[in-house]
Amino acid sequence: MKGVVFQGPRRVTVEAELPVPRVLHPRDAVVRVTRTAICGSDLHPYRGEMPGFAPGTVLGHEFAGVVVEAGADVPFAVEDRVFASYLVACGRCARCARGWHYHCEHASIFGYSTVVGPPVAGGQAEYVRVPFADVVLARSPDDLTDEQVLFAGDVLTTAYAAVVDADIGSGDVVGVVGAGPVGLLGAMCASALGAAEVIVSDPDPVRRAQAATLGMHAVTPGELRDSLDKASDGWGAGVVIEAVGTDAALASALRSAGPRATVVAVGAHSAEAMPFPSGLAFTRELTVRFIVGDPIRHRAEALRLVRSGLVDPARLISHRLPLSDARRGYELFDRREAFKVVLTAGGAADRPGMAVRSGR
Repeated sequence: MKGVVFQGPRRVTVEAELPVPRVLHPRDAVVRVTRTAICGSDLHPYRGEMPGFAPGTVLGHEFAGVVVEAGADVPFAVEDRVFASYLVACGRCARCARGWHYHCEHASIFGYSTVVGPPVAGGQAEYVRVPFADVVLARSPDDLTDEQVLFAGDVLTTAYAAVVDADIGSGDVVGVVGAGPVGLLGAMCASALGAAEVIVSDPDPVRRAQAATLGMHAVTPGELRDSLDKASDGWGAGVVIEAVGTDAALASALRSAGPRATVVAVGAHSAEAMPFPSGLAFTRELTVRFIVGDPIRHRAEALRLVRSGLVDPARLISHRLPLSDARRGYELFDRREAFKVVLTAGGAADRPGMAVRSGR
């Protein structure tokens, strides 16, 4: 089978003769991938930012497709349309029982080497083995396309988690730092859940223009605080979502928050020594939360927003490429010439309303 393989910094290849995976455990399934995406998180190993990332890793943790083989304990039948959580979790340990799937004792991430748990081959391939498929997979609704459900495996549910955990209320003014896919989906979800106004900031004029085409109020980082104050009659933002993952972005979010606001950091942070403005946070009585995102916990609710028409994640797709052209997709994404790249992996069930067999 074909698959996208990490060979080293800025080196990915599409290998044509990888072994087709098989079921190894009663809770395994094998999925024929129809749509898969390149995520911003995939750029970290691609850019050499993770020195221990193993060459030979099949990449990708956002994918949807069709079941072709299922273990005895998997509640899906062959030909069922499904999509996967980026996060592999057992669903049965004490932490999973509390809804803490990222902290599962068996947690891992598809296509992410040993960064989180044991390695699991990723979904940028024609076929993928899914461990704990009874928990990790979800059925694709008949009235949604594979492209739409694809986002519920990671970026949409991550954005949704940030909005829900910020406890956005009706009438809140919300700031979003970062106009990448997670930031824009966070803005969409905030509006759908009742925010009075959402203002997005980004230093990149192209990304601000992208936000504007989606009907969003987009400003530069230097304009964010004043814009939020003006929108709230001087009260300031009740919630600020930071969706970048850098010290500068988090500092911008903290500076832009109003009194007693909640700042939610959903960007992937790794710094060890950020200078934290504790005096500002104290005097404004800020609540600061860090969110990783949990598709297993939030995918049903997030898809309800998609089905209602309030959120359409497919509008973020800038490039649709065949799997064989994945190398170019990575290059475009790395140069910020692409906003969201979706790869077509093979023959597909991508039509709303397609009839599927019921689970067994």
